[in-house]
Formats: sequence, C-alpha cells, structure tokens
Amino acid sequence: MKFYSTNNKTLAVSFKDAVFNSLPADKGLYMPEQIPQLDPLFIKNIQQYSLQEIALEVASTLLGNDIPKPDLKKIVDDAINFEAPVKFLNNSTAVLELFHGPSYAFKDFGARFMSRIMAYFSKSDDKLLDVLVATSGDTGGAVALGFLGVEGTRVTILYPKGKVSEVQELQLTTNGQNIRALEVDGTFDDCQALVKQAFNDAELNQTLRLTSANSINIARLIPQTFYYFYAYAQLRSQGINEVVFTVPSGNFGNIGAGLLAYKMGLPVKHFVAATNVNDTVSRFLSSGQYAPKPSIQTLSNAMDVGDPSNWVRIQDLFAGNLAELKAMLSSYTFTDEETKAGMDRLVQDANYIACPHTAIAWLGAQAYANDHPGTYASVFLSTAHPCKFPDAIDADVFAKIVLPAGAEALQGKEKLAEPLAVNFEAFKRYLINHN
Repeated sequence: MKFYSTNNKTLAVSFKDAVFNSLPADKGLYMPEQIPQLDPLFIKNIQQYSLQEIALEVASTLLGNDIPKPDLKKIVDDAINFEAPVKFLNNSTAVLELFHGPSYAFKDFGARFMSRIMAYFSKSDDKLLDVLVATSGDTGGAVALGFLGVEGTRVTILYPKGKVSEVQELQLTTNGQNIRALEVDGTFDDCQALVKQAFNDAELNQTLRLTSANSINIARLIPQTFYYFYAYAQLRSQGINEVVFTVPSGNFGNIGAGLLAYKMGLPVKHFVAATNVNDTVSRFLSSGQYAPKPSIQTLSNAMDVGDPSNWVRIQDLFAGNLAELKAMLSSYTFTDEETKAGMDRLVQDANYIACPHTAIAWLGAQAYANDHPGTYASVFLSTAHPCKFPDAIDADVFAKIVLPAGAEALQGKEKLAEPLAVNFEAFKRYLINHN
C-alpha cells in the first residue's frame, strides 16, 4: 500500500517511509492511496473473532504486503494485549472502555502498535530513531510507556506546563531510560507547532533521524480503527446491528480512525464528535468556514486543541464533500460546567464514574439521541481512566475509584523534565546539544 500527502496525491511513499517521515515535506498528512474494503463475510461473522484477530485482519487489509502477515501477527499480539469492553448503562446506551492498557488511556492502542512497527522497520538500521511527540495529556504517557526500553529509539515529549493532570505528568516524566520530557511554557498548540517545525528543519533532519508519535503519524491512526470494529463485534454478539459512536474529540485522530473504519466497510449509522469549548470543527460544520482559534484550557485537557491536525484527514476521506460529511458526522460542544454536571449525572443515574472527556462523550450521545430518536445502540467512548483526573472529580466520588495496578506506584517518583520556552531555536538547540 502506498500513502500520499493530503496536499499532493502524486506524492506517494511506502508505509515504512510514511511511518518514519511522519509529516510529508509539503506539510500535509499521509493517507492510504486506496481505502481497501474488508471482506463482507468477515464483517458478517465479526462477532466470532477476538480483538487481536480483528486487529490483524484490519491491519493486513490496510497494509497489504508491507509487513508479512506472520510478522504483523506478532506485532499485533504484543501491542494489543489488553481488552476494550463495551458495557451497557441502560437498554440503548453503552460505553466503550478504552483505558485498560498500561497508561490507562485509549492512546495505548496507537502508541504500542506504532512503537512495535518502528522497531520492526528499524531492526536493520544503525542510526538512533528520535521520536518527537507533543501531548495535551494522554498521548505523552501512552507514548512513554509504549516506547520505554524499545531498542534503537529515543523519545522527546513536549507538554504544556500546568495543563496536564498530576497522573498524566508523572506518567510522562518519571520514566528515564530512553524517554525525555520538556515542560513547555505554553499551550498544546505551541508544543505541536514546535514538533511540526522540527520536521521541516533541514539541519535537524540531517543531524537526527526524526519521526513523530503524534496522531499525525499514520501508524497511530491505523490501530485506532481496531476498537471500532471490535465494539461492533460485541454489539453483534448481542443481536444489535445499528450503532452511533460518540467520540470525545480534540485533535480528531480518534474519530478520524472511526471514519476510516466506516470507509473500510464497518456498518455505522452515524458519528458524533463531542468537544469542549475548543469548538473549531463544530463551528465549521455549522458555518462551512474553518476558523481555528487559540486553544482554551478546560477540565478535559486532552481535548484542548484549537487547530486539530487530523481534520484534514477527515476532509480527505470525504473528498471535501461537506454535504456527505455532515450526513455522517454531527458535533456538539459543552462547557466545563456542563461537563461537571454530566459527570455527576453519570454517577447518579448509572453509578458510573467517568473522566471529563468521557462525560463529554456521554453528553454528546445524549444530545444526539434527543435530536434523533431511534432503535440504534448509542456507544460513547471512554478514553481515559478517571483516576487520571483527581482535580476534576469530587473527592467523595474519587475515593470510590478502584485504582489500576501501577497507578499508586507513580506517587513519590521523581519528576524528570526540563523547562522550555515557546521558542523553536531553543528547542532545536536542545535536540542538537543532547544528541
């Protein structure tokens, strides 16, 4: 399978090149040259397969002969070694829990798969692979744990000072070994801009072998399709055929993966992008005008993105046809006050403790169901374990949370992070001087 730039479809490269280059020279994003269709018989019988079996079928369909299937199976089995259960809260509403991996966030799917892919392609190379990643919260921890100890790699994580939770910060700053953290005195958008600028700097790219672990990397997007197919398989096992997915959306990689799964043949009735007040896409769907704005800090910090990178991929999937896109995608926006009220209602009505991002997804699912009543299953995505957000959850409720194994072990660990101004030359000097 070849992958082209969203800015130039004639600029096609191999999967390996797309993974390591991350960002095309023309500053587009890589997308598969064709969207292959899964075998309809596989879809018809999908409830018979495990998550790992589904992941292998989807990945091999997308990648073709880029990685031999036996090798790809080893990568999938090693990377996706945890579950993603669908749990019904009532007869029509269910939550897809994506926080059962090592960093307690959905980004474990992408980070672990990508790290194994990079290690696979790098095994015959001598030069160290420098992985750059910007995080608004959960990406950093997932990438840190996904790449920790992976031979031939070094990870540099940029995160916005004071804008991630304590657990998130500990997950990305306490690892040592091949993981480095930079505490940027700015926003996630500033962090992302520094990373993008690094990939377009000739001197840096001559000195270092750079790649990205953000969702701009196609190897992050592909494994996120797996859990949409698996969620559908779980619904089918209960005799349910129609589903609406509601996705808490910040950089729009998660819902972009869902829409890619839909284009590959996954039967989905509709998608809902639920956002916080960083509502660039919601405004676009209403007005047709894409007008990014500086990000605003909220309770749902992993979604604090003012100019979502992956939106260009979604537009590419629909060939810029706004009418077709709007027929498949709706969006709702919620304030911190509404988010907090949603968290409280989930506890009261369903005895379910949710992180702020998950609560926004639930609110979006409720809003869409009110506007579009029907007999479909409404599945909202829970993207992070609530233990990562003690400041956003009432103390009496937080005390009821059963902590995952390893979460308590983070407390008391030494934070290893260097401060960085929002200055590309300072970032560049750091990378060169610490080579």
